[in-house]
Amino acid sequence: MNRKTAYLGLYCGAAILLSYVEGLIPVFTAIPGMKLGLPNLAVVTALYFYSWREAALVSVVRIAVVGLLFGNLFSVCFSLAGGLLSLLLMALVKWTGLLDCTGVSMVGALGHNVGQIAAAVLLVENVRVAYYFLPLAITGLAAGVAIGLLSGMMLRRLERLVPGWKQRDQ
Repeated sequence: MNRKTAYLGLYCGAAILLSYVEGLIPVFTAIPGMKLGLPNLAVVTALYFYSWREAALVSVVRIAVVGLLFGNLFSVCFSLAGGLLSLLLMALVKWTGLLDCTGVSMVGALGHNVGQIAAAVLLVENVRVAYYFLPLAITGLAAGVAIGLLSGMMLRRLERLVPGWKQRDQ
């Protein structure tokens, strides 16, 4: 249990650090809120290394800490809506076994976009913000592929470093 707590702390710290680094990278687009999704590297990896519960913990801790340090109430609402829907969809798709890590990440990216657009429609009270979905979905899928490939590489390395992790009772 102590080892698991330490690893989850590392996942949370990595997600927070990746959020910070992502904020330093300029993204020149006309679409507000478009990001690379770097923190999802920690969430997807936690989903595969542990389960949806631990991945949810990493995601919520990251959203809360980054929201308190660098954001505002609106950014926390958008992040929570996107992050929780994304995680739910990724956990369901992973559970079916139909897609690999990259496919799961892509579904998560689309889910994140849907969650954020839904939150924007509710908070702004204007359905026209849904026009942002198509460009967000296109860039989100590209980011989902990149995060999924990187997560797969990390998981293969973790498997070598922590033998038998797939067979553990989670």
